[in-house]
Amino acid sequence: YAPSWRVKGLTRRELDLTDFAAVREMFRKDQPQLVIHCAALSQSPACQAEPAKARLANVEVTAVLADLAAAIPMLFFSTDLVFDGEAGDYDESATVNPLGVYAETKVAAEQIVLANPRNMVVRTSINTGRSPAGDRSLNEQIYGSWREGQTLRLFTDEFRSLIDAQITARAVWELANRNQRGLYHVAGSKKLSRWEIGKLMAAHRPESNPKLEPASRKEYRGAPRPADTSLNCSKAQALLSFKLPAFDEWLGTGAADW
Repeated sequence: YAPSWRVKGLTRRELDLTDFAAVREMFRKDQPQLVIHCAALSQSPACQAEPAKARLANVEVTAVLADLAAAIPMLFFSTDLVFDGEAGDYDESATVNPLGVYAETKVAAEQIVLANPRNMVVRTSINTGRSPAGDRSLNEQIYGSWREGQTLRLFTDEFRSLIDAQITARAVWELANRNQRGLYHVAGSKKLSRWEIGKLMAAHRPESNPKLEPASRKEYRGAPRPADTSLNCSKAQALLSFKLPAFDEWLGTGAADW
């Protein structure tokens, strides 16, 4: 997706972003021309339990990177959870209203990044795909639970704009190559409930012995959960060479290799 760039992707094992001295040294040594910052403490319950750790990982790290990248473009990944979920179909002009610690830290980080007019923030939704650990993405967690014989109770009344990470990567590189700046939404073109997502994944991998039951987010006790954070991606779509697909459309192409 990035033929004109020499890309250096860094894992947590290669660079601890909370080690600011190491970050500054690597930045000095490599002298990057573009920074894509997609690392975060992204599990809402974990952020709610340890807000100081969440602020360090999501806000302070972003501030250090933004300072180091002040003279070059920086692209920052944010989340649909910056919205309270009362409306859905949020475009870039919609007012944010974070309900939990994770969302609060992402809003704060967005503000830091967008203070520099060179930079771009991409809000996205749940991304599926393969993670280095094999257990980070939603699809890995769902299939792993089924392989262990668990029955998943999935909300029928919580909606997201699910997208696969391969599609997100392609879109983001196209925006970067166009030297876009400011705020963009990149997500699937159709909102789906967690229940609908589960049924799609069950149909895609029947060999995982899927077991699922419908449930309601009203039953949940824990960090606040917005009802509908579906994203309107018209702004980004107008610049892309391909259509951002609905997740069921993408699965139907047979493109999923996880």
